[in-house]
Parts: sequence; structure tokens; C-alpha cells
Amino acid sequence: MPPQSCDTMVALGATTSNGQTIFAKNSDRPADECQPLVQRERQEHRPGAVTRTQFLTLPQASVTYRHIGSRPYWCWGYEHGFNEHQVVIGNEALHSKLPAASQPKLVGMEILRLGLERGRTASEAVAVMTSLISEYGQGLFANEAGVRTYDNSYIVADPHEAFVIETAGHEWVIKRVTGALGISNVYSVETDWSELSRGAEQFAAERGWWQESNERFNFADAYSAASRSEGSGAMRRVRSCTLLSQRRGEISARTMMAVLGDHGDGVVPDEPFMTAIRASTGICRHPDDTGAGGCTAASLVADLCADGSRLPVYWCSFYTPCLGLFLPLFSEGELPPLLTRGGATPSDDSPWWRFYRLNRAVMGAPDELASLVRQRWQPLQDELFATAYEVAGRGRQLVDAGQQSEAKELLTGYMAKNATSMMARVTALLDEVAEESVLA
Repeated sequence: MPPQSCDTMVALGATTSNGQTIFAKNSDRPADECQPLVQRERQEHRPGAVTRTQFLTLPQASVTYRHIGSRPYWCWGYEHGFNEHQVVIGNEALHSKLPAASQPKLVGMEILRLGLERGRTASEAVAVMTSLISEYGQGLFANEAGVRTYDNSYIVADPHEAFVIETAGHEWVIKRVTGALGISNVYSVETDWSELSRGAEQFAAERGWWQESNERFNFADAYSAASRSEGSGAMRRVRSCTLLSQRRGEISARTMMAVLGDHGDGVVPDEPFMTAIRASTGICRHPDDTGAGGCTAASLVADLCADGSRLPVYWCSFYTPCLGLFLPLFSEGELPPLLTRGGATPSDDSPWWRFYRLNRAVMGAPDELASLVRQRWQPLQDELFATAYEVAGRGRQLVDAGQQSEAKELLTGYMAKNATSMMARVTALLDEVAEESVLA
């Protein structure tokens, strides 16, 4: 079975407060699997070049686009990321009826990276990803590397449109997003698809998963191995969709951050945001006080821009979003090296491992310490919101004036300053939380 957590959301401009597309993703992984950021520059490749993923070798594209990805330290691919063309993608694990394959396939996170590298628009990235899925496959397959594999779903967005992709082996389905929605670890595209892989219906019918008729093919019914109305993924999807629907026309980047940090269990999907931490429930996932179980390892809120008035702002956080800080990042600048640090073993120079320690400390007494942590972060988060969009506007003016080097210098310096401030604050906060725990 795949890990039963991860949530991705998108709200198109008609549903947001600023008229721009806003994307959000929680990456849920094993509690101690470090997930730093990585930036890769635009590159041109010679004819005949190849790219090597963990298990497969593929023909390389003539150009791969500059992008930033959130990468489990061991992985060639990403849980979520964005590129120089404002294409942003997040993925989810699914559990289909297909048995484990004996031959290697693409890992779902690798397909995400390939979409960012090769897509100038959301629709172009979708075409790249589905073509690769058809040819090379993805999903559950046996491997000696110990890599957990599973079928995948994705939201792929740009400033103008967004799509859901759901997969099963080599088969796939696409749904065009028309408003605001969330996806989770549950198949959700039924008969409302806009495009279907050539063999999806026949493949399901041959295995008795679908009775051919005049009815439109239901991808979710045919391929899902798990209940689509019960279980964590189903409850979290209902919760995210309900929270977004309630706020239609008022959805902002801060709204998306609140959804990512929500601990509601979905039993009452329209209840107010739940901030009290509960292990192993809610969109924001925490391990229990022993450190066991999965957790939210990294988050992204992408505030895109269709009208050219500013640069897109990508708000990234490490570990659980309810206890962290969302840093504004810009792909036009150079990512602070500080944010790329982190590997298999704990290290004090890694922001990810610092936030891991903070979460572990708070989970010892979450009711008492979580509110303290949030209070300490709020002034800096407010300051970042007060400055990020001003910097985004100034950066856009410089780029439009052909002053790319000046724009890069502005954005790089701004991001580096904020990353340093974040590390200083989390270090002080760790000391304060430790002191409060002793006093309690």
C-alpha cells in the first residue's frame, strides 16, 4: 500500500481574491526523510543526449527549463516544484487494482520533474507527462533499491489553467479544473474527464473491472482498489474541497496556508479551521510522540501571475506547515544554498532538520507549545507578506526593462536575507521550547 497522505489544491483566478491562480501542496513522507529544495538551471542538450532516472534511461529533451523542486534527499524527482514559465506541479500516491510489475518503471516524482523540465505551459507539461506514462509506465513495481512505488495523481497548473492527472500503470485520465478543488490519496476522476489514454477502457474491461456499455467510462470506479468514500484520503479530499468551496472568491495565499495547516479529520467537512494538533489526522500530518508514522515534510503555496504586474511568489516551508514559516521564493533569483542542505542523517546546518527537531519538541506537549510557536513566527510571517509582493513587483519591472542581472541580484539578496532570518528564529525557538518543556 502507498503512504496514505499528501494533499494538493488549486484555485483558478475566478475563485481567488486577487484574480490569480493559486496552487498549494503538502508533501507527506516518512517522518525522518529529509526533503530539501534544489534549483536546476535551464540547459540545452545535444541531439542524442539521454537523461538517467533512478531505474530508466530516457531520450533527453533539447531544452530543460530552469526550475526549483522539493526533493526527498535520495530521489531524482520531486514531490512538488515550479519552473521558469510558472508551471507548478504536485503529486499524490494512489492505490490501483494493478499488481506489482516485475519490470522497472518511472517513479511518480520523476514524472513530475520531467513535466517541469519540459513544459512551458500546464497543457504542455500534461502532454509530456502522459506521453511518458504511456511509453514507460509508472506505479507499483518491484525493485532492490527499497524505493516505495505506487500509482500517482497530479495537479498541473499555470497562471491560466489547471489539470488533474490520475494514473494506473500505463493508463491515465485528465480532468480540466474549472474552479477550485483538492486531490488526495484517492481516485477522484470519474466520468468528468477531458482526455483518456487510448487503452484505458479496454484494459479495464479485459480484467472485468469495467462493463462496456453506452455509459461514459468511469476511470475511478474501474481502477481504484480502495474505497473512495472512506479512509484518510477520501476524508481529506472532502475537507480540502469544502474549505475551498466555502471561500470561493476570497481564496488567497494565506487561505491556502491555513488549509495546508488544518487538522480537521473531515468527519464534519465544513467545520472551521482546526488548529489543535492531532497525530495522524488532518491535511497537516504529524507523527505520534514517538516519531512513528508519516508527516508533512514540506509545503508549497504558489501565487501565480497572469497579467505581468509582478513575478509569481512561491511560498515554501519545511516540515509541518502549522509550526513553520512560509518563505517567499523567486525562480528568477538564485536559491539560497542554505535551503538545499540536508541528507539522510540529522544536521544542524539544515533548515529541514531544524524544523524536524522543532516538531518533535512540540509533540511532547502540543496543546501547550504549538500556540507559542505560532505566536513567535507570526511577526516574521507578516513582515514577509508585507515585503514579498513589493519585491515581486520591482523584480518584474527590472526584468521587463531588460535588467535581468539587477533583478537576479535583488531577488537573490532578498531570499538569502530571509533564509538567514528564518534559521536564526528557529534556533532561538528551539531553545525557548526546550525551556518551556522543562518548566512544564
